[in-house]
Amino acid sequence: MATKTPSERDILRPIGSVSTTYFVLVGIAGLAFVAFLIGWAYQLEEGLIVTALGDWGSGGGVTWGIYIGAFIWWVGIAHGGIILSAAVRLLGMDRYMPVARLAELLTIAGLSAAGFYIIVHLGRPDRMVTSVIGHYHITVHASPLVWDVTVITAYFVLTATYLALTLRYDVSRLRDQLPDRLDPIYALVTMGYTEREDAVVQRMVWWLALAIIIMAPLLLHGGVIPWLFAVIPTMPTWFGGVQGPQFLTIALTSAISGVIILAFSFRHAYDWDHIFTDDIFRGLLLWLGFFCLLFLWLQLQQNITGLFQAPVDLTIAARARATNPIYLTSMSLVFLTLTYIFAQSIRPTLFTKERAVVSGLAVLTATIMEKVLFVVEGFLHPTFDIYAAVPGVYVPSLIEIASILGTIGMVSLIFLTVAKIFPVVELHAIEHLRDEHEGDRE
Repeated sequence: MATKTPSERDILRPIGSVSTTYFVLVGIAGLAFVAFLIGWAYQLEEGLIVTALGDWGSGGGVTWGIYIGAFIWWVGIAHGGIILSAAVRLLGMDRYMPVARLAELLTIAGLSAAGFYIIVHLGRPDRMVTSVIGHYHITVHASPLVWDVTVITAYFVLTATYLALTLRYDVSRLRDQLPDRLDPIYALVTMGYTEREDAVVQRMVWWLALAIIIMAPLLLHGGVIPWLFAVIPTMPTWFGGVQGPQFLTIALTSAISGVIILAFSFRHAYDWDHIFTDDIFRGLLLWLGFFCLLFLWLQLQQNITGLFQAPVDLTIAARARATNPIYLTSMSLVFLTLTYIFAQSIRPTLFTKERAVVSGLAVLTATIMEKVLFVVEGFLHPTFDIYAAVPGVYVPSLIEIASILGTIGMVSLIFLTVAKIFPVVELHAIEHLRDEHEGDRE
């Protein structure tokens, strides 16, 4: 059976159509986000004491929990997403061009969720102005929080510029087919546009992609974010050089999983079988398997060094992590996903798009569990115990748990909104697919 030729009409379909399912999804995502906002409002009124975040140490609890664990998770998804998009452009991975913009939008949405977590965890939003921005010239030299804000802001600006440059081409070419009610937005995006800038923009996008590829592993999710933990010698489960590559592999597995889920969702909703092809899902699964393998290998390195004749403090912390049901569940999910990917690469009949989505969900569940546990265990098992009583515990509050669902709802709302304004697949990708399709027919 001949496949359809991709066209501009295909990528404009989400903008021009609204279904009952769309409103249901908006309602579910909105309820999740509002539920968390209500919990946050209660936290603002009563203080952080309403969460399980409090004193720390062997007889206390933790001052960082789901808020910081989920912050790292969203930052990882964001960084991995833009790395995927940049790699498509730099390495000529034309096979994945249709999902490049989804990865860019995932970066914008993920960074928005991560930045929101910083504000929530501050306790009082005004501290962002009084403590961070107002004294930036002082705090940037010593505060990990300010490092986070700086990195996220820089990456957000870089990614937004990257995305805006590619959108200018699409909007200018498709302007006559886009809804008139959104003309002010399209006019802003294409302000000053001329066709002569296309070649310049392509070069700018290439250089931005190169900057992203260099910055991400060396400075961002392979640098600043893991350094917030890796350079603290009094926290045995945090300290060490493995955190940089570990964070990076988790970021890439999470981002690829997110792109798989998004691509499947849009394919199912708008009959984009000829755009998000089975070949793309198979390729993404193989990359997911590769980074899952690296993820498990680095976890093994960390466990071996912590459990085999290590110093007492590291042994206690490593044993606590290795025997924790949350950790075992997380590693099992990644291992089972890797096993399936390996099996379907040997026996292709095992592949289905639905199983690819299940694999993505399993990895995302595993990485959020691992990140939260990573943060919590560091506080529960410090080198110098400040308590001599029974070991401390951490049980996340309902507000913290709601924050995960709330930010997932927030990210979903971003995608549901953007999909009604801009094409979520690049026009360049459609032009490339059309050329390939016509070449095959000849």
